Amino acid sequence: MTDFKVANVIELVGESTESWDEAVKVAVREAAKTVHHIRGVEVRNLTADVMNGRITSYKANVHVAFGVDNSLRKIRE
Repeated sequence: MTDFKVANVIELVGESTESWDEAVKVAVREAAKTVHHIRGVEVRNLTADVMNGRITSYKANVHVAFGVDNSLRKIRE
């Protein structure tokens, strides 16, 4: 795997009707469709929507870290 010297971090919110774990997985899975070189995820906050005393939706705020691909740079140092 490529060794990245710099990483970008983006904040996302994943949502699931199943669990907080699934909400995190949804965020990473969706990010991976357009973000390359994902290296890690940090779960920042867990929340839920409640209706009639039951959780109806789980939400996870996550930071997704991905490597900066220097091979794509047009100007070399």
